[in-house]
Amino acid sequence: MTVTVALTQMACTDRQAENLRRAERLVRAAAAQGAELVLLQELFAGPHFCQEKDTVHFRRGCELDRSPVVARMESLARELGVVLPVSFYERTPGGLFNSVVVIDADGSRLGVHRKSHVPNDPGYFEKFYFADGDTGFRVWDTAVGRIGVGICWDQWFPEAARVMTLQGAQLLLYPTAIGSDPLYRGGSPMAQWQRCMQGHAAANFVPVVASNRVGEEHTRGGGRWSFSAAPSSPTTTARCWSRPTSGAKPC
Repeated sequence: MTVTVALTQMACTDRQAENLRRAERLVRAAAAQGAELVLLQELFAGPHFCQEKDTVHFRRGCELDRSPVVARMESLARELGVVLPVSFYERTPGGLFNSVVVIDADGSRLGVHRKSHVPNDPGYFEKFYFADGDTGFRVWDTAVGRIGVGICWDQWFPEAARVMTLQGAQLLLYPTAIGSDPLYRGGSPMAQWQRCMQGHAAANFVPVVASNRVGEEHTRGGGRWSFSAAPSSPTTTARCWSRPTSGAKPC
């Protein structure tokens, strides 16, 4: 069995409608290249607001059944026949979560993963906005096989990848937002992050796919954060691979 997987990278603004149009355009481009699963980045509907602590951003949270982000991606998945793990800011009676809903190729919701590892570092003040996830690590049987999904900081921990693999995950997916970080020498965690991703794939014998935002974002308080694209990638792109039983190749 061969599965064609695409990941996207795009710059985000503070205008949700613009970001959704951009995301939809990338998903359509990927599907046109034969993608059966498309991974969008973490919280792609808006900027990386976790750079700062500001209660104004709480209004971005939305219930799953009322989320315009989820509704639009459900319709798109159904139209194109693609699997879409969709990152969104989830509001529940129990709190606010950084979540992914897994949408199958027929547009149905298979379930939700809530980010388990929530950082609280300079530029990543996520504990101000998100409760620790309460779903644990799960896998889903989709139209393209069994997938496991974590979110950003989840990907730094080998336990998460191993738990999903032991549940039968054939593909590990991580929507992410990794950018400048003053805690790292040179201000960037990219080299270490890439080694972690390679380690998960090597240790578990499964492909690992991550989608990151790109560009430079500014906070309301004047802060500035940079995000990294894949080498030689434009600021907005969809990259696509076919995954046979082992290995991956550009399609």
